[in-house]
Amino acid sequence: MKSRLFRIARLMRRRQPAFRHEQAHRWVRVKESWRKVRGIDSATREKRKGRPAMVEAGYRKPRLVRGVHPSGYTEVLVYRPSDLDNLNPDLHAVRIGATVGARKRQEIIKKAEIMMIRVLNAGAPEAVMEEDLFTELEGIDMEVG
Repeated sequence: MKSRLFRIARLMRRRQPAFRHEQAHRWVRVKESWRKVRGIDSATREKRKGRPAMVEAGYRKPRLVRGVHPSGYTEVLVYRPSDLDNLNPDLHAVRIGATVGARKRQEIIKKAEIMMIRVLNAGAPEAVMEEDLFTELEGIDMEVG
């Protein structure tokens, strides 16, 4: 059932236009992120032919796959290892918060491995990172004076 819905959502995403701010192509100061059009003479608001599409409810994805990661898991933001306690490995995938430091990140990753919970932004394994550091240091001459 869900695989069918994911397939439908993927097709809908392909057909969905890129919703941009009405005149973002004209000025640098007008950013591309969507803003609702409110002008009284706006051709986009009046849905005239040849104008960009507006955001509408008809472009939404199926309710069961809304907010679900493409892997099929529900994404949960985690800041400490204790946040993993009430999660179900069959339903949830973990994303580690941006403000989490390296030591706590490693603790979260280890606990997630033990609980068999998928980590979406685990990054490179620690051993690989250490090897890269040593190869970078080999080429540097450490002469003083």
